[in-house]
Amino acid sequence: MSSSKDALDTKKYNKLIIVLSILIPVVVAILFGVKIPNVEPLTFLPPIYASVNGITALVLVLAVFQIKKGHRATHEKLMKLAILLSVSFLAMYVAYHMTSDSTKYGGEGAIKYVYYFILLTHILLSIAVIPFVLITYVRGITNNIEKHKKIAKITFPLWLYVAVTGVIVYIMISPYY
Repeated sequence: MSSSKDALDTKKYNKLIIVLSILIPVVVAILFGVKIPNVEPLTFLPPIYASVNGITALVLVLAVFQIKKGHRATHEKLMKLAILLSVSFLAMYVAYHMTSDSTKYGGEGAIKYVYYFILLTHILLSIAVIPFVLITYVRGITNNIEKHKKIAKITFPLWLYVAVTGVIVYIMISPYY
């Protein structure tokens, strides 16, 4: 009886993961193009959401250390914190872009290509990592530990790359704000 309930739960979670994996990037893309009129630009947000990205990277690394030490409860709390931080980053990022014009990168020469490579990979992987994070999380909370470990080995470096490159993009563009 339990295995059929697990299969139903997995189907339910899989539908939700698919919906969120499509909905989040679409909504962000739509909101990115929306400008709220007559609102003071939230120009204070970029260093805050870049810091949130940096903290996310640290939390991810700490979570891996905790699970390797066998501290599952601490690992779970840290992973929930990492998800919360990522959601808060996204909310601030969207709020900033709904109230402020995008900043153009002003670097010249080879560094310009480095910046755009990092930015492009950051954006593409930030979209691609969404289903990985959700699947990994669901496998963890449903106690499907072997499958959780398998996908976490992919999710962790992707998510860490997105968090770290978010900070790098901010550092590289910050002189041009």
